[in-house]
Amino acid sequence: MPHAKPRENKAAAPARKEAAAFSRPRGARGAHGAKGARSAHGSQQPPQPRPTAADFLPMTREAAAARGWDELDFVYVSGDAYVDHPSFGHAIITRLLEAHGYRVGVIAQPDWRDPASVTVLGEPRLGFLVSAGNMDSMVNHYTVAKKRRHADAFTPGGEAGRRPDHAAVVYANLIRRTYKKTPVILGGIEASLRRLAHYDYWSDSLKRSILLDSGADLVSYGMGEHSIIQIADALAAGLAVSDLTFIDGTVYRARSLEHVYDYELLPSWDAIRADKLKYAESFAVQYDNADPVRGKRLVEPYSDHEFVVQNPPAPPLTTSEMDAVYRLPYARTWHPAYDAAGGVPAIAEVKFSLASCRGCFGECSFCALTFHQGRVISARSHESLLDEARLITQDPGFKGYIHDVGGPTANFRAPACSHQLERGACARKRCLVPEPCRAMDVSHADYVELLRKLRALPGVKKVFVRSGIRFDYVMADPDPAFLRELVAHHVSGQLKVAPEHVSDEVLRHMGKPSRAVYDAFVRAYEAENRRAGKKQYLVPYLMSSHPGSTLKEAVELAEFCRDMGYNPEQVQDFYPTPSTISTCMYYTGVDPRTMQPVYVPRSPHEKALQRALIQYRNPANYDLVAEALAKAGRRDLIGYGPECLIRPRKPRSSRNPAKGRGKKRS
Repeated sequence: MPHAKPRENKAAAPARKEAAAFSRPRGARGAHGAKGARSAHGSQQPPQPRPTAADFLPMTREAAAARGWDELDFVYVSGDAYVDHPSFGHAIITRLLEAHGYRVGVIAQPDWRDPASVTVLGEPRLGFLVSAGNMDSMVNHYTVAKKRRHADAFTPGGEAGRRPDHAAVVYANLIRRTYKKTPVILGGIEASLRRLAHYDYWSDSLKRSILLDSGADLVSYGMGEHSIIQIADALAAGLAVSDLTFIDGTVYRARSLEHVYDYELLPSWDAIRADKLKYAESFAVQYDNADPVRGKRLVEPYSDHEFVVQNPPAPPLTTSEMDAVYRLPYARTWHPAYDAAGGVPAIAEVKFSLASCRGCFGECSFCALTFHQGRVISARSHESLLDEARLITQDPGFKGYIHDVGGPTANFRAPACSHQLERGACARKRCLVPEPCRAMDVSHADYVELLRKLRALPGVKKVFVRSGIRFDYVMADPDPAFLRELVAHHVSGQLKVAPEHVSDEVLRHMGKPSRAVYDAFVRAYEAENRRAGKKQYLVPYLMSSHPGSTLKEAVELAEFCRDMGYNPEQVQDFYPTPSTISTCMYYTGVDPRTMQPVYVPRSPHEKALQRALIQYRNPANYDLVAEALAKAGRRDLIGYGPECLIRPRKPRSSRNPAKGRGKKRS
């Protein structure tokens, strides 16, 4: 019979003190700083030695026994290698559970062809937690052209092929084959964005809720800190997993709606399979209810006796809660078991970076953040970020450069307006497009102050801002201080920004600001560089083949590249990943917010034409560019004038017949 409460976990005692902040009011601070932080008199402590296996949660029964554990409460099964760093979802969830007194072990990248691979830690007392990893396993495996990738940054040595396609489903079924009744809870980005019926680009079809295909008992969606502790405490109190129908941020299966209340009924599985417009209607309802304040309970019927119920989203973390999460005793590197393989490449991007915020009210149509992290911003305190920065400076590999201070959008440090905390984000309205909302609180003062404090720390030479900034939010701020300091102190020669396109028609479907806003930002950025006496450049991210883009708009984007002298080496084709507005447009041919038709470039050849136009300078693209210009009615761009993209090809008979011949042998 399950215990009434978590058993005493002496190894977790220090972390448990940090977790107490989860129950503190907003703004409260923990009594302890980060491990290895400065002493009270401010002196710099010596660099920390590299963590040993004992500093990680157990991956073997021997490691568990060394802690005095004869049984685990939870086993976390992950599609990623075990990296104990707060940029990895498995690290946050396992450390948080440890801090609440639970004994947790990790099985990283089990062999999905061998059921014994998920039994190496034995049967957990309370349940298995399953995640495909930090990335969707299908995006991890395949390019937008559905070609297999040759490397996996989340695997030791970057080796590809160490996880299955649709990893969360495969792992859950693997567990269920051995442990018939042990609770299985799915989490992570893959499960979160597939929690209800969704379009699967790789099979070009609708798929059911991942809950049904995986055989799991629950899905914990979103970031998961609140829901996972409630799940753990309920299971530890003796509740059956089938009784856990009341936790926000979870999805469960019901055989009837007799005890389900205050819900909105979505179109049935049969209805959305038969009619794409029904799926668009369903998606619009899901999108409108992705807010933790306004969101209703949603029910998706699969038959008269099978329903998938999505509870409202969990509330975002408060500042004190977020600080507590980042104060947990992470080893901050990969498990020593991976040393021989050269470690895990993915940590290189985050090892010397700071995550300052979560959530995004930018609402780009092709981004799934609204469904996963939400529109309301959560931010860490300055003290928390400074503590972590001091910890980073003690790493033997630190060279004085903090690589990033940001999040989904670096320059968002607070909710868009005070109304969001009380009434939630506005339904069917966006904060920044088509114009910034008059109620929006536009200020970079807190972020500027934070950056100043960070670059003043001993041992820090430079603090970069490399995660995306919303340039329209910058332009809406009447105070030029942020852009001025960004240019003067936080750019490494090039600033990457994401206009994505230049056609206002395409930008409207993307949920991005008009081209005029980007052009104004370019002028302001160049002016600040002149003021600072610097020559720093903008590198724009561009996307081809997004819904709404015909060859006409693709030519417009090519002309933009011509006029700015930009020759992009790589261009991102629109990638239809689960649970984005753009993916819904791609599948249904309508904008789910308006139900109006949207042009969608679907064929691989048309996508190749649009991509080639942006890279028109590449000689290998000549034939595609010529074909695209002819189809768009823009043969005027084939010629010798300064406005032309390509030159006409000489007739074969007029070419030099000797060209390309080899020299005679002597």
